[in-house]
Amino acid sequence: MAIQLNDRYTSTFLSEKDLKEIQPAVTAAHKTLREKSGAGNDFLGWVNLPEDYDKEEFERIRKCAAKIQKSCDILVVIGIGGSYLGARAVIEYIKSPLYNNLKKDTPDIYFAGNSISSTALNELLAICEGKDVCVNVISKSGTTTEPAVAFRVFRALLEQKYGKEGARERIFVTTDRAKGTLKQFSTDAGYETFVVPDDVGGRFSVLTAVGLLPIAAAGIDIDQLMAGAAAASHAYTDPDITKNDCYRYAAIRNLLYRQGKTVEILTAYEPFCAMLNEWWKQLYGESEGKDQKGIFPASVIFSTDLHSLGQFIQDGNRILFETVLAIQNTGSSFAIPNDPANIDGLNFLSGMDLDDVKKTAMQGTVLAHVDGGVPNLLIEISEKNEFVLGELLYFFELACAISGYILEVNPFNQPGVEAYKKNMFALLGKPGYEDLRSDLEKRLQNS
Repeated sequence: MAIQLNDRYTSTFLSEKDLKEIQPAVTAAHKTLREKSGAGNDFLGWVNLPEDYDKEEFERIRKCAAKIQKSCDILVVIGIGGSYLGARAVIEYIKSPLYNNLKKDTPDIYFAGNSISSTALNELLAICEGKDVCVNVISKSGTTTEPAVAFRVFRALLEQKYGKEGARERIFVTTDRAKGTLKQFSTDAGYETFVVPDDVGGRFSVLTAVGLLPIAAAGIDIDQLMAGAAAASHAYTDPDITKNDCYRYAAIRNLLYRQGKTVEILTAYEPFCAMLNEWWKQLYGESEGKDQKGIFPASVIFSTDLHSLGQFIQDGNRILFETVLAIQNTGSSFAIPNDPANIDGLNFLSGMDLDDVKKTAMQGTVLAHVDGGVPNLLIEISEKNEFVLGELLYFFELACAISGYILEVNPFNQPGVEAYKKNMFALLGKPGYEDLRSDLEKRLQNS
């Protein structure tokens, strides 16, 4: 595998006895997942998805992506949470965080419907002025506030600019297969639709049409992405944590949690990992944070954040452990130039590749943080490409499921997410929420 777990920097925090003692819990979690006998078992479609996917829809995704590339300057992807994080993570990881600024033969891709910000919406509308625009709206129901509002706006923009017939050719909908407000509306309007599978939750949906259509529109090889995930799905089938790095990662997370390490920081040394970190935070936060349990997922990009959070990580409350994404070959290099005057005193670096400096900084930081009482796990990634990223995405999804079952929570529901929605709907005056609205207004008045 191109993904290897290096746990040598946890050896002063965990013993082989600890790992042996958690093996039965890992084996039980493996059995629960594979036999589909646990909580949330109706949301396990992602397990076999890398091979057991709709091939006809996959081909339609490919054709639709080519159509988008030919017909528009900008693709606006409308969705929130798992409906956009996976696609954005892959695009920025494979292409660049500066993807929209690069010279390319694919459209700029902007993401909308993931906030309640008039500023962000107005700025995106300004960017779209004078451009040919396509829209991919992603929502299971079509009634989630943030994407529904954005779709109203961009649907009106396209219909005004191209007419209803022209807009129909530029709006692509990823939604429920058969039911829901958005599905019915799209059928009536004649939009091309793709499926959010019933048995795949949003945060596990990056390898469905939810993620694949925007990813393919960016010119990324979705066949290789799926192939890498398929390779991982075959590799991580043995419950023995001495043979399965994915399960070993899940086990170590839980052992550290039992020691009071309640915050995991996903650490990367490349800016192109920033949105991958955000995808990972939703995956683990929404899967494990329930029943008053869970490891809080945080993230940093070093060395940038060493100058803002490094002090706390080194010397602050010892509730942390780090998981470091250590990419061996990014495919990029830059030789540090020589300065004859040596004004900054850094000529000892002259001619050295900047990537080697980065790797040395990582090594020094890992050692410093371990000495400071912060366990470090390294996920060593051989190279940066679609195949290896597919492996990594599946690695994290599978580890998340196993870790959740070890923690004895349902990794596939999110009951807490609904609480704020009910309050928001009530305070905004949505019909049917009158009693709750009255109660909330009294509480706000008394606060």
